[in-house]
Parts: sequence; C-alpha cells; structure tokens
Amino acid sequence: MLFRGDLKIHRKCDTMFIVLLSGGSGTRLWPLSNSLRSKQYIKLLSTEESNERCSMVQRVWKQLESADLSDKSIICASKGQVEILNSQLGNINIAVEPFRRDTFPAVALSCAYLKSKMGAGDDDVVCIIPVDPYTERLYFETLKTLPDVLERSGAEVTLMGARPDHPSSKFGYIVPRSTEDGYINVDSFTEKPDRETAKSLIEKGAVWNCGVFCLKIGNILKRCEPYGIPKDYEQMFSNYEKLPKISFDYEVLEKSQKLSAVAFDGLWKDLGTWNTLSEEMSANAVGKAVLDDSCENTHIINELGIPVVAVGAKNMVVVASFDGILISDKSQSPRIKDVVSGIVQPPMYEERRWGTIKVIDVTEKDGFLNTTRKIKIFEGLNSSYHYHNCRDEVWTVLKGNAEIIVNGIRQLISAGDVIRIPSGTKHAVRALSDIEFIEIQFGKSIADDDLNRITLEWNEIDFK
Repeated sequence: MLFRGDLKIHRKCDTMFIVLLSGGSGTRLWPLSNSLRSKQYIKLLSTEESNERCSMVQRVWKQLESADLSDKSIICASKGQVEILNSQLGNINIAVEPFRRDTFPAVALSCAYLKSKMGAGDDDVVCIIPVDPYTERLYFETLKTLPDVLERSGAEVTLMGARPDHPSSKFGYIVPRSTEDGYINVDSFTEKPDRETAKSLIEKGAVWNCGVFCLKIGNILKRCEPYGIPKDYEQMFSNYEKLPKISFDYEVLEKSQKLSAVAFDGLWKDLGTWNTLSEEMSANAVGKAVLDDSCENTHIINELGIPVVAVGAKNMVVVASFDGILISDKSQSPRIKDVVSGIVQPPMYEERRWGTIKVIDVTEKDGFLNTTRKIKIFEGLNSSYHYHNCRDEVWTVLKGNAEIIVNGIRQLISAGDVIRIPSGTKHAVRALSDIEFIEIQFGKSIADDDLNRITLEWNEIDFK
C-alpha cells in the first residue's frame, strides 16, 4: 500500500486533544477479562512512581496527568464500561458508544464529542491512542510533538511508531519512503511479518506501529458527511448505525494521500497475553497463593477466597476468578482466546462506580431465575435510585452501615438487617461505612435491561 501526494499547507492548530480508544473484552486474558471488565481494567501493574497496584488504564491516565495532558483527554468506551471507568478514574470525560461498531465510528463519535462537549474546532488536532499501552513518560512527551510534525510535513495524518529493539513478528511496521528533520515520510505498512522480513524492514528504518494517529478534527468529521451524519455528538450517538462498520485504517489511512510518522525511542509493549503481562507484574503471587521453592517463572493470580498452591510449576500462569480457572504454560498463553471461544456465560464479577458485585449462584426453574450476589459499596458512595419490573430482591446486610431509601422513605440499616424490595419498588442505598450485603434476586428477568434508573445523584431523590 503506497501513499503519494503533493505537500499541503495546514494552519497551525490551537489545541491538541487526546482520545483513548477503549477496546473489547480482551479474551486472551481470560478469566479475569470479560465483556464488563476488559483487560485494561485488571489491577496487576504498578504506577511509574510507586508499587501501588493499578490497572492499565489507571497507569496511562496517571501518565497523562504527569505530562499535563489529561485536561484535554477523553476516553471512548461502550456503555458497559462507563461504571468501571468512573470507579477507577473518577469523573472523567467519556464519549459513550451506544454499541460496538469498529474504530472509525469510534473516532468519529469521539471527535463529535470534542466539538459538542469540549468546544473543539475543526482545525484543532486530536491524537488517537490505545487505552492500554505499557510505556513510559517519554511516550507522552513524544505525543506533544505530533501536531508540529503534522503541520510541517503537510500530511493528512501523522502516526507514531516505536523504534524496534528486535525483529518481532507480533507487531505491524510503518515503512519509510524517506526521512526529514524529525519525522518519516510514510511509504507503506506491513502487518505482522515473519522474522526475516521484520529484520529487513528494520534495516530500512521501519518502526513498530503503536496505533497512534494525529490529525485535524475536521478531517474526521468531514468524512462522516457522505453518510448523512450530523457533527453533533448527541445526534451522531442516535444515528450511530449509519456509520460504516469499518476500521480507522481502511477508512482514513488507506484513503490518505500523504502520511508522516514520528519515531519514539523508548519502552513500549503490548500486554495482551498472560505471558507479556506477567513480565511486568511486581509480584509472582496476587491474592491467596503459595508457590514453593521448586517453582520457576510461575505466576498465580487468585481472586477467590480459597488458597491456590503451586508445587514444582515451571513457566506457568495460574489464574483463579469467579469467571473460571486457568492453568497455562506461559508460551502457550496466546492460544487462550481460541480455546475459550466456546464458553458462553455472563460475567461473574463487576466493578461499578460505587463498589463491586460478585455473582455467587444462578439457577433457573420453570421460567423463573434466581441469582445470589455479594455486593460491596464503598463508604460515601451510593447506588442509583431505580426500580425493577420483573424481579423481587431480598438484601441481608453482612457488615457496615448505610441509609436506604425505599419509595422515598429513608431508613438506616446495619449488619443483620434484612430488606425486602418487591418489583416496582423505587430504591437506593448509600454507604455510611464500607458495607457488604447478600442480594437474592428472583423473577422472570435478572438482566440489566430491567434496571430503570431515575437518578444517580443522592440529593436529587425525593424524600417523604
């Protein structure tokens, strides 16, 4: 694939915005990663400044803050990921996808969000980056140079590539046609070549494709016009299905006449498998886990309340969660996605903006469902005020104190209390201290589509 074209003059941008694209479930990191807790939300890494455990997205957001870039940054994510993003990052700007559609629609929706919600102009620049790169501060300092290169090179899009330190067949390559002062004129792309081809590409000055793109916001929004999509975020959200289900690469890069790229000389890794992720973990055991002295290069991650013991394990990863148990040779871990493709079940663990949910049991009989869940709400946080049409609930408080509102009536609850919530009952709970309770749901539906939310704000509830 070749790119040619005459030099175009671009007006210097006023502002650079950043969009982090939050991808799918990351099933190569099963059983911790699922449709609600994708790989970027698993807390197994550490920040650059400390050994405090964090997720990929928390680490990247902290790096954006350190580089003074977070104020102009947003995350594009599906509706199902909003709660966990609020839980891990607080009240940040999120361009919410109504449903998955591929990377070009996600970028277009994000640009509409920047224009409608954050006052961005067509001539402002946006940098699109993955939500989960494992990298260092220099990566974000290099990002700051992309708008200048975009202008100087006259390119429609400027990319960023990591300088390879070995010929890898795991990554795509950006192949240069020529080099200028501080940037590359892009000739073509090669996707995941064999080792010998990769070695030849590196000798030509090729860099690993980091999936980073910098371009004018108006460039993206103009490409939506043929599909009859307004530039307003709310209207694009409502008409999202009209955008083509196509990748950014095919819709934008393939059709661009001139591309440039900047080489990044620093740490950059894709932690997409247990093999690569375990390399960056600060401890070999997380949770209740015991590895005896005969174990070598073995990691255990245990979210269950029972101990996991490894004896004589070599080059293994053992993961125990509410969604399943994995035992794998590390070198074989990239195959997990294919092996678990036939497993179909709802997520058994969720992080919400207010706490966590662990599913203990699900049963069905004569068309009625019964689910038992353990719910934890952190001190000072509250659930939404909502009701269900198709199920009843019974709560048994295990520990902590909270106030609950049922149909506008407020009462205090604590350990040992049992609360019955019939279908149609409006209710919400706010933790006065960390509170845990067992929730039993029973009815014709226990799905989230039977959650009828009235308000998220505690002070907006009408009390009697």
